[in-house]
Amino acid sequence: MRFEDFWYVVALSEQLTDKAVLARTVLDEWLVIFRDRKGNPIALQDRCIHRNSRLSLGKLQNGAIQCPYHGWTYNALGEVIAVPAEGPTKPCQQLTRQAISYPTKEQDGYVYVRLIRAEDQTEIKPFTMPYYRSAGWETVRVINRFQNTVTNCAENFIDIPHTASVHPGIFRSAKQQQLQMTVSRRQGTVTATYQKETTNLGWFSWFLNPRAEEIKHIDQFFMPNITSVEYAMGSHRRCFITSQSVPETAKSTLVYTDVTFNYGIWSKPARPFVRWTAQRIIQQDVAALKIQQETIAKYGERFTHTPVDTIHVLVESIRNAIAQNKDPCQLPDKTAEVTFWV
Repeated sequence: MRFEDFWYVVALSEQLTDKAVLARTVLDEWLVIFRDRKGNPIALQDRCIHRNSRLSLGKLQNGAIQCPYHGWTYNALGEVIAVPAEGPTKPCQQLTRQAISYPTKEQDGYVYVRLIRAEDQTEIKPFTMPYYRSAGWETVRVINRFQNTVTNCAENFIDIPHTASVHPGIFRSAKQQQLQMTVSRRQGTVTATYQKETTNLGWFSWFLNPRAEEIKHIDQFFMPNITSVEYAMGSHRRCFITSQSVPETAKSTLVYTDVTFNYGIWSKPARPFVRWTAQRIIQQDVAALKIQQETIAKYGERFTHTPVDTIHVLVESIRNAIAQNKDPCQLPDKTAEVTFWV
């Protein structure tokens, strides 16, 4: 198993119009993304095979991409269908005149790419976004770039202790409340279930949990790059925060985050507040992870763990297995009970 085996977001569906040509980077691979004449998303290596120009700087012609340097034109399969210098006749479509193409999918308002050849495809599907466009649910979608790795981003997104320090007031405060966590690793997934959590939810606690009931809170990591945070505070106070961390380079991660919520009659009016709050929190995390990466660059990635970091250790074990071309589903199941304070 390799990181290239999985699906990664390269665009919002709405970004990829029939005239759009998008440049993207996934796992250090340069990609050009566009739609063919039928509206299907296309992903080619962002490289003209003629003189190595960037196809993403070119333009679309009837669903085909034309290189800006000498005008070589590529169809949806990456085949060269026009070479202006050879005249108007159609060139012979040989493997030496074919750009590298990659499989794509469109799902839940996202365009995905997978960095494998078509003949290597296996049954792996993109992650299904919870309650996307379901009746009664609203989704706010934001995009942010982190100067850090996918592993450190994923750990941050499902880490409770940092929230009181990095997001004081807006999302938790330091109250030294005792919480309990059951964390497990199974089949490439890490799940943390929390107990005794009630009111420490920041500025909007009065709205989210007015009766101070115990909250259902589950954090999950799905290999290789998905985190999902679920809060349930009654029948009409439910929220999912799902982040897809796309590895651009070794130190740059583009994160697509969905905040999908059902607040009953307040769902639609709450959208601007949810968007502002989510973006404020994420930007605080962007700053924190930038500092972390700068320190790692100077001193190396040497972490000191406590029991509350068990969820981090298990996420790292899955990511490390894939980096070694191993199947994380073969790792032994593991469960731990942890008590901590926040």
